[in-house]
Amino acid sequence: MTTASELIFSSQANHNFSRILSDLKRSNLSISNRLRSIREDADFTSEVAAAFSRPLIANERCGSWYIPPETKAGSAYFKSTDGHTGQWRFSTRRLNLHLLEIISNNDGCIIVDSTRRGKRMPDALSKTVPIWCCVLNRVLFPNTSTFHELYTPPNTVSPSEHTQIESKISEHVDSFQALNLDADVLRQRVKKPLRPVWITQESHLVPTAEVFDDFHPVICCTSSRRVLGGEMSEGGYIQGAGDDTENWALGLTPPVFWRHEKILLSTPETDLPDLVRSLVSDQAADINTHAPKRVAPCLFVGCLPLAHPSSPSSSACTIAIYSKTTDPSSWVKSPSLMEVGLGKHKIASRNLRLALPSIGNFVRNFLERTLDPDPSENSDAGSSDPRQILIACETGKDISIGVALALLCQNFDSEGSLSSHPPSSGHTKSDIRVKLSRIMTNFPEANPSRTTLQSVNSFLMA
Repeated sequence: MTTASELIFSSQANHNFSRILSDLKRSNLSISNRLRSIREDADFTSEVAAAFSRPLIANERCGSWYIPPETKAGSAYFKSTDGHTGQWRFSTRRLNLHLLEIISNNDGCIIVDSTRRGKRMPDALSKTVPIWCCVLNRVLFPNTSTFHELYTPPNTVSPSEHTQIESKISEHVDSFQALNLDADVLRQRVKKPLRPVWITQESHLVPTAEVFDDFHPVICCTSSRRVLGGEMSEGGYIQGAGDDTENWALGLTPPVFWRHEKILLSTPETDLPDLVRSLVSDQAADINTHAPKRVAPCLFVGCLPLAHPSSPSSSACTIAIYSKTTDPSSWVKSPSLMEVGLGKHKIASRNLRLALPSIGNFVRNFLERTLDPDPSENSDAGSSDPRQILIACETGKDISIGVALALLCQNFDSEGSLSSHPPSSGHTKSDIRVKLSRIMTNFPEANPSRTTLQSVNSFLMA
């Protein structure tokens, strides 16, 4: 009798088998399976919130998929890459200090994230958050050595890796202290050390609303169920379904998903792409309606189009950054309005380096007029209205942040106050890092790309 191992298939048959397997995998990773998996994991997240009676914080980008908006208390920005083996970084750009008030008011919080197939939990929760907790404990409670211990999940982080992470904590503390943030202000927000606790779908949930006497629990919740084999063995369930949205979501975002959850989950797969595109298009007008964010005493950032364009004023100016490339000679529209066309995405970030001198001169001219108003102008000119510089881009979180950082370094002193005598020499990386930390503290949702920050550093350090 011929055994299965002795069967020989033609190259065409092998090709067909490969195509069939690819089609099966693609069908399993369908939009409908992803959305159903997200909904299933969100149910677990709700169970965790009910068990621990603490607010849910979405670790972006994908954490918001697993939290209904009405139960989401905020967002965090802990990168898994900062926890990758050999990296173990503490981000001075993503300080997440806004979480301290939430943690203090609620005796902790629940940070929600997910991870890809096969992993028990994301590196953001197993290593990046523990590093953050340990660094802040050492900064906020420098004289209490019992608060300085590093905690990592033993079923995910080996003793050897734990030791290597711990050896870098002092270096991270020095980096944080170099930002010159007021630690006394931070100490007013938290009275106890932070301690990470880990929850997965393998955990046994025991309801508790206990207030811990010795520490604030930072509960790291991995929302997705661990899948050890292929997705085809899971009946359509996809671990970490909310990740890699650029490859499947067609522009769908967590707010749009939760707003139309029922119709999305009940629509056949063949009709879903058209439905998603329609919902995304309908919601596009609502995306950019948020008010500008204040990132420094006179600096604001916002999205385009501006929801509430301000009336002309001698004490306010606007720099609008557009995604269509335009001639620099056309940028200045009036003494208080500049419309800069830089292109899209990485092209815009690279073009920013060449545009910053013109933007800086425009803003400096505006500031000099308002610092020393012409008495021949009407009485409203140079009035007591606070000066406002608004920088707007498509997202309000990338290019506009880069421009704000450059202006903050050029025109504001170390305390963040407007300076009438800007520094004439180049800036250092340390100076720029301190100013960026101030922006990120005031606007945690900001997300300047690496290319944007490289352009700003190149300009300022020239």
